This record gives sequence, structure tokens and C-alpha cells, in this order.
Amino acid sequence: MRNDSPFHRIARQFAAQQPRSRRDFLWHAGGGLGGVALASMLSRDALGFFDGPESIGAPPPLAHAPKAKRVIQLFMSGAASHLDLFDFKPDLIKYDGKPSDFGESVETFQDGLGPWLRPVWEFEPYGQCGKMLGETVAELGAHVDDIAFIHNVTSRSGVHSTATMLQSTGFQLPGFPGAGCWVSYGLGSMNENLPTFVVLPDHRGMPSNGVKNWDSAFLRNEHSGTVIYPGTPHPIADLNPHEVGRFINDASERDAQELLAELNRAHEATRQQDERLDARIKSYELAARMQLAAPEALNLKTEPEHVLRLYGLDHHPQTWEKEINEAEESYVFAQKCLCARRLLERGVRFVQVWSGNDNSHPRRNWDSHEDVRRDHGPLSRGMARGAAALIADLKQRGMLEDTLVIWTTEFGRMPSSQAGRGRDHNPFVFTNWMCGGGIKGGVSHGASDQWGYKPLDRKNPTTVYDIHATMLHQLGIDHTKLTWRHNGADRRLTDVHGHVIAPILA
Repeated sequence: MRNDSPFHRIARQFAAQQPRSRRDFLWHAGGGLGGVALASMLSRDALGFFDGPESIGAPPPLAHAPKAKRVIQLFMSGAASHLDLFDFKPDLIKYDGKPSDFGESVETFQDGLGPWLRPVWEFEPYGQCGKMLGETVAELGAHVDDIAFIHNVTSRSGVHSTATMLQSTGFQLPGFPGAGCWVSYGLGSMNENLPTFVVLPDHRGMPSNGVKNWDSAFLRNEHSGTVIYPGTPHPIADLNPHEVGRFINDASERDAQELLAELNRAHEATRQQDERLDARIKSYELAARMQLAAPEALNLKTEPEHVLRLYGLDHHPQTWEKEINEAEESYVFAQKCLCARRLLERGVRFVQVWSGNDNSHPRRNWDSHEDVRRDHGPLSRGMARGAAALIADLKQRGMLEDTLVIWTTEFGRMPSSQAGRGRDHNPFVFTNWMCGGGIKGGVSHGASDQWGYKPLDRKNPTTVYDIHATMLHQLGIDHTKLTWRHNGADRRLTDVHGHVIAPILA
């Protein structure tokens, strides 16, 4: 028996009347208010306010054979300290507590120009390359021979919001697509039942700028990042009917989707120059397919015991404190890393994993103005365990050779102290690292100066444009050719900059 809900009665009546447009449906079903809203939108378009793309075209063909098919980006939001994790500076130990002298006037975010502050953890060499790592990231030591560390990365901003946007989108201002959006546009999907670009935010909150970091902006909406919260009762918001909608069943859901598809296509046929509706339709269709594919992809319980043990997910922490702690951070970050591997394995192109978004007070995140040891400790140990497990897992499955892993943050931290135990923002130099996907392991590219304050070679720093250009190169894309015409300009992820970092390529 067909569902006799009010919605279906209206739908059947509408179908029988065969209205000419979606506007007619909104007038009938919404008391005219929907029609008013739609009429306003259509009149704006008619008057030239349409803000859709000027030129769709198609992404360029691959410039060369790709070394990587997919990307996972680990983003430490709040500015992780290169000096305490990856970039060992013996002079900071030698001059610890001495008045800092940079040899030039320095402007910092919070006047954090106290005495020199030594690394808060001991460093030791790891791997055949002898890479020095801080104590809290020691678990990455097993993989340093697969990693290329880039120690001379610079940012244009020392403000979290603009610096985060720069690392995410290549621009300091909002309104530009995230890096994952460009990869989605350039390469397309490998699994039509899952998104091409997935974002796994920190469980405590969103990063600076929120969804603007992964929004498609002027690209088609289908390239936006899909937000997923692994391990929660509803990992994907609004994917399935709310519990109050008990009247919805499989048949009614199918009928509704079929009707909406018919209405959407009829409306699209009258507005062939407006690509926005087609993008929305594709998003709805993807959501319908994800109702079956996503739960399987996110079900970590199907993983064998040895894999769960590798990630430290074979047992759940009994208690979590309100404040950030190592057990919680290790478990949640590792959970996201395993989820990322499962998504990549099933055809997702780009997965972005965020860490450190806690906006409570006192501050308990990577933004360690007050106490690096207190804040970086649990975060960095949890990150290192999850990232090390991810690399090992990808490697044992043969996926590391064509999966590019990128570790980043929006800027670094100063070698001078703030409030005795903290460090201020340092946009002048910081560390990124890459692994897999045709990257040469066991190398350190570029160098910071003796303090870790600025690049040793100030004329040739590494920028986010170089990171993005290298990422696209490994995916087989010439970063200068991946463009989208918008507001009279051929926009691209690397703006008008960027060079492939050739020394770190295998």
C-alpha cells in the first residue's frame, strides 16, 4: 500500500496536475511563500546577478603519469611548534634562558620575545637517515626513512584565520576553493557512491574559518568537502531521516526522490546556462547513494584485531577528562586516521584530518602561548601514534606508494619564550612533511637558521604554493594548467606562484 502521508498526497496531486515548473509546486505546497522566494531568486538571475561560473569547460588532461592517486592531509590547527617536534636546534639548548637577540626588529603576535627557550623535549636520531625527532613524536621514528621533511616553509600571515585559509586554499581571503576541491575537480571520482573530498574535523570544534577551508567556492558544489565525524552516532549529518520521521519508509523515500529528481530535471531543462542546479542535483543523488555506502565505509568494527591494535583502537579509554588528555587524543585521532584509510581504499580522492580545534579557555590546543609542554604533549603523542599507524597500515596494504600523505600547520612558533613556558606565533618559518606517493624518503629539504626563526636561505623559502604545486605534480597535474575562469581571471590553487619541490621527489 502506498504511503498516505500529507506529503505524498500533495505530491500525487502535483503529479496529476503536471505543473510547468518548480515555482508552481512551491506555490501549491508552500502556500505561496516558496514561490515568492524562488521568484526573487530567478529575478536576480534575470537581472544579471547570477554568480555562477563564467566558464565550465573541463579540467586539463594529466600532464604526466601520476605517482599518486589520492591524498591525505593531516592539519594541525593552531600552529604546531616545529622547534619541539621536528626541527632540532642545538643553539636553543646552549643559550636557553639567555636574552633573545634576533639581530633585527621583530614584531610578534603577543610580544612573545622572552629569553631563548630550549626544546621542551629531548631529541634523538631515528632511521638510517638519522633524523632528529622530539620525544613526543618518537613513534614516527620508525617511518622517517619514508618521510621528506621540509624545514623552510613560510607563511604570509601570523594570524590564525588568514594563515589557515592560506594553507587550505592558497589564498588569505575567503571565497576560494580548498585544495581538496581542486583535486576533486581535476581528477574526478573513483567511487560514485562516496564523496571525492572528505573532511574529518577535530571532535572538539571547527578550525578557523570553518567550512570556508573546504568549500568549493566558485567551483561546482559537488567538489566541496563532505564533513564526517567518525565514531559518533550520526557521522554524517542529515544523511538519513531524523528519528521523528517514523512515517518515512523505503518506498516513500524512493517515491520522494523520484519526484524531486523529475522536478529538478524539468527545471534544469529551462535554465541550461545555470550549472548550480545540476551540481545540487548531483549532491542529492550522491547523498542517496551514500545511505548504503557510507555506513559500511565508516564501520571500523569490521577491521581485524591486529589492525585495531596497530591504531590503538582495540580498547576504548574508560574515562575522558574535560581537559585534553593523551588517551582521548590518541584514540580519536587514530580513529580518524583509520577512517581515512578506509575511505581512501574505497575510492575517496582527498581526505583532510584536523587536529587541535579547542576554543575553550584556558586554551588547550596547538596554540601554545602559555605552556608548550602541557598542550603539545597529548596532542603530539596522539598525532604521532595515529600518523605512524596510518603510514604502517598504508605500507602493508601496498597503498603508500600511490597515496600522498601531507602533514601541515598554519605557521610555526617562536624560539623565544612567552610567559616562561609558551611560544608565540612564528609565520617566518615552520615545518611540513610529505610521505608516500612518489616522495623521496629520509630527506630534509631546506633549513631554518640557527634559532629556527627564519629560513637559512631567506631568498629561497618554501611556500604553500610550492607544497600545492608538488602535490598536484604527484597526482599527474600541471598546477599552472588546472584553472577555472572566474571574475575575468583564470583562477588556480597556486594563484600565480608555485614551483614543484624537485629535490624531494623519488
